Amino acid sequence: MKKIIPIALIALSVFSCKEDPKPELDMTVNYPETKKVDTVDVYFGDSIQDPYRWLEDDNSEETKAWVKAQNEVTFGYLDKIPFRKQIKERLEKLWNYEKISAPFKEGNYTYFYKNDGLQNQSVLYRKDKNGKEEVFLDPNTFSKDGTTSLGGIDFSKDGSLVAYAISEGGSDWRKVIVLNAVTKEVIGETIVDVKFSGISWYKNEGFYYSSYDKPKGSELSAKTDQHKLYFHKLNTSQKEDKVIFGLNEKRRYVGGYVTYDENYLIISASTSTSGNELYYKDLSNPTSKIINIVNNFDSDNGVVDNVGTKFYVSTNYNAPNKRVVTFDLANPKMENWVDFIPETENVLSVSTGGGFIFADYIKDAVSFIKQYDYNGKLVRDIKLPGIGSAGGFDGKKEETTLYYSFTNYTTPGTIYSYDPKTGASKVYEKPKVDFKSEDYESKQVFYTSKDGTKIPIIITYKKGTELNGKNPTILYAYGGFNISLTPSFSIANAVWMENGGVYAVANLRGGGEYGKKWHDAGTQMKKQNVFDDFIAAAEFLIQEKYTSSDYLAIKGGSNGGLLVGATMTQRPDLMKVALPAVGVMDMLRYHTFTAGAGWAYDYGTAEDSKEMLNYLKGYSPVHNVKAGTKYPATMVTTGDHDDRVVPAHSFKFAAELQAKQTGPNPTLIRIDVNAGHGAGKSTEAIINEQVDIQAFTLYNMGVRELKK
Repeated sequence: MKKIIPIALIALSVFSCKEDPKPELDMTVNYPETKKVDTVDVYFGDSIQDPYRWLEDDNSEETKAWVKAQNEVTFGYLDKIPFRKQIKERLEKLWNYEKISAPFKEGNYTYFYKNDGLQNQSVLYRKDKNGKEEVFLDPNTFSKDGTTSLGGIDFSKDGSLVAYAISEGGSDWRKVIVLNAVTKEVIGETIVDVKFSGISWYKNEGFYYSSYDKPKGSELSAKTDQHKLYFHKLNTSQKEDKVIFGLNEKRRYVGGYVTYDENYLIISASTSTSGNELYYKDLSNPTSKIINIVNNFDSDNGVVDNVGTKFYVSTNYNAPNKRVVTFDLANPKMENWVDFIPETENVLSVSTGGGFIFADYIKDAVSFIKQYDYNGKLVRDIKLPGIGSAGGFDGKKEETTLYYSFTNYTTPGTIYSYDPKTGASKVYEKPKVDFKSEDYESKQVFYTSKDGTKIPIIITYKKGTELNGKNPTILYAYGGFNISLTPSFSIANAVWMENGGVYAVANLRGGGEYGKKWHDAGTQMKKQNVFDDFIAAAEFLIQEKYTSSDYLAIKGGSNGGLLVGATMTQRPDLMKVALPAVGVMDMLRYHTFTAGAGWAYDYGTAEDSKEMLNYLKGYSPVHNVKAGTKYPATMVTTGDHDDRVVPAHSFKFAAELQAKQTGPNPTLIRIDVNAGHGAGKSTEAIINEQVDIQAFTLYNMGVRELKK
């Protein structure tokens, strides 16, 4: 039987919104039928049902029909929301400004990206020495439907050759095309089936790239335990490409790049998303072997630069917040490493440019930068334009001008030029956005999680907002994979705040804001800390009267989608709306799909032990939807061919919710067709998704009309 849920919400008075005296719209939801199949897995003697296993095959005609039926219901509902068009018009108007990237020099040209405003993909332009400008690569011409995007680019050292990757339909699988950078003529054949890879030229002979053996047909799982590093020699067939590393070694992630002096190949190899081995090969000697520097996966290590045989490495070996060390290739063992920039209480990342090294620190999720010379002398503390996120300060050693960006939740990303010798900064490109930043404020506060841990949260809203518990609020977080959420401007969030909304970002454990210890405190058997931190953030916002449960939405994507799924199933009473995007929802099977096995450092797997199985089952969103429970209004979002977090996670979760949800709140799933995990998504697709998220959220909070 199809499940029919009548939706009749009472219009509520909220900031910047009006009550509508008109009768309620008929928002009845008639869910498509999702069949159940008797499928059982046995883990350590426990039998676990998986009735929606058939949805894992996103290429089957049956799944495609289910996707179509679900989208018809979802868009039928969204089409009825009276102010949806108003949100779209404002979002498009605000989005429609020229966006220009920092320039970079390659050969005799200066390159930069530009988007006129609403172009689906940014275009790569270049200028010659006389200032003549031309289009170099326009991704908008790569496909008729706009679903093919530029997925990475690398020039040879002299700038005469370029290799660029394209992604089709948002896939993580790439194709690489080689051009004569001067004439733009294609050289040789297109390299196919490239995944999780950089591109790095060696002289003008060819380039290094990485990939797996690609699965065939509708098979969902690739051999992701054996990533290989290849060298492609120019004007030869891909079939002749030589495997440099990974033929005999089983590593899930392998990357290789050539040092700027082109004397060494650096190889990083890992079995998960945390910790890596480090190798090098002397490219000046054709018979040289690959030499190991780091032979375990206990620390994250990356070569920053080298001067001859002296290497500079960023590492969290014996330094959870990271440090920079030096060593000579004559004696590269870890016990001989010497501190160059010692560890501090703040998390460090490093860039180089103009003959200097830049230490980018995060203090409570906010940037501050120090500049060093190659002898370890502190040149200066760099004065930033304000409190927020800064990034850049990278470039070739001979560059005399570097560039960096600065942004926060109320300041659109602005590019500054920087003189590394004098320390002088000036605005290079300031976006002309129709948004009055001065009318909004951000403040960082700390709240207390369940176990007493202090967690930072940044809350942004229009000045003068009354803390009366009735402000529509989006609480966003991630909490995983050592990823730090730092302040950044978003057009979508700007529109949300213009309509009276509050936007809050919590820096949960599992992230990288306070280094490796903070990350590890939210992994495997400590993953519940992350959910507790998120729940405590919601309770804090309610306690302080920013919002209440009737006006609170929780939002997150990928690992953050898991966060939303786990939180709403543990505390369905806490929020009015849940917005899980491309989430990892089936924690018992995630590691069997595509690159999922590489996430085990953060999650553990159901095959590790019965204890780990029970822990995962205890919070896995798919396995914790309970019949007879009133869940918040939920809109799951995903792409029908996401090959990173496969859409089956979202499909199964939506099916469980639709089958078991009670009460008036709708459970919808919005599925982008011919789309992946999100990278390279067109401007049109991004805007449409954000419009639907905000319209759905506000409508289910009782909003019926927005102020003009």
